[in-house]
Amino acid sequence: MIPHGQLSRVPPRSGSRAHRQNILRCVLLLVGGWLSLGASKPPQFFEHTIATKLRGGYQVVVADLNRDGKPDLIALASGMPELVWFENPGWQRHVLAANLPRMINCVVFESEGHPVMVVGSGFSSEARNSIGNVWVLEPDGDVRQPWKIKEIDRLPTTHRLRLADIDGRGKPVVINGPLTDAHASGPDYRSRTPLLYYRPGEWKRMLITDENEGVMHGICVVDWDGDHRDEILTASFGGIHLNTRRADGNWTRTEISKGNSAAWPKSGASDVVVGHLQGRRFLCSLEPWHGNQVVIYHEQNGDWIRQVIDETFTDGHALATADLAGDGRDAIVAGYRGNRGGLVYYLADDSPGQHWTRHALDIGGITAASCVVVDLNGDGKPDIAAIGSATANLKWYENRN
Repeated sequence: MIPHGQLSRVPPRSGSRAHRQNILRCVLLLVGGWLSLGASKPPQFFEHTIATKLRGGYQVVVADLNRDGKPDLIALASGMPELVWFENPGWQRHVLAANLPRMINCVVFESEGHPVMVVGSGFSSEARNSIGNVWVLEPDGDVRQPWKIKEIDRLPTTHRLRLADIDGRGKPVVINGPLTDAHASGPDYRSRTPLLYYRPGEWKRMLITDENEGVMHGICVVDWDGDHRDEILTASFGGIHLNTRRADGNWTRTEISKGNSAAWPKSGASDVVVGHLQGRRFLCSLEPWHGNQVVIYHEQNGDWIRQVIDETFTDGHALATADLAGDGRDAIVAGYRGNRGGLVYYLADDSPGQHWTRHALDIGGITAASCVVVDLNGDGKPDIAAIGSATANLKWYENRN
């Protein structure tokens, strides 16, 4: 006789209904525990609109222009002749330069105690219509007033500008990745596209490689081998390639993946970034050019295994990785410009990164052309900023995880 209020410790008979229910409960507990260890809790974001009427919004860049310790945002819009920035935390609008039609990219670095900016303008995807002006801007005293400007180069379809410390001395060069060769034309763009750099102060055009084929849309700068010198990943019709500077100053080019296997001009990759899952590196790509696929690459025995995690994008164009959940695993932030536009993020459901869950950030409110991840309000949590093309807006998404 079991006293009232106590549970029986007599196990249910093997094969009985109670026994089967116990086994099922144990399995569910084990699976639930595995998922809780593997999956990250989705961070919550609160949306803020910084600016509207940014016609042809194309790129958002982070820089502390007024040197107050707070990251400001530069909003480059291809449909406007003014390059503007917004001062954190009140997001006051300032004009950096006027009369720069068809701007496409910019970078900012420090030189002799003040910021320096390099801007590409006069862009067209058809080389015969693209001047490809490259400008250097420096403040003329007050950074809130228009900056001094001078032209340093003209290279048709100048498109991607990035900074890279190729020498490991803390003094970056400016990478210039044109969209196509100067003699290429659509829709095939059959030609070899150069990849170049400039040393600040000298501003002499230096060739890295001319082996990329067709449209070269994406550039990612990364210290690939941990030697404190930057390497350069490119995404083009020919796939994803790693460009490494040797000790003698020459460059080697290594294929990582051919990207999308469809026939030219739907082959290859459009953008590429690097992420980490608890110390293990992965690549993420948008494929093909302005394409519909979000693709993950994991390295296995020297090969990079391709895995499509989403193929619902229209005109994919924004891509970044960052540890949004604070668990040591990078999330993927990606956006598209077509079909009313959208910005989403993906969290890995397991440490190897074989399974990813998509989370909506902003669907229909931004035709995301570019995004960055940065702590904008100083609370120690990574926020997201994005600029929209057709929506012509600049937003930041506050991480309230």
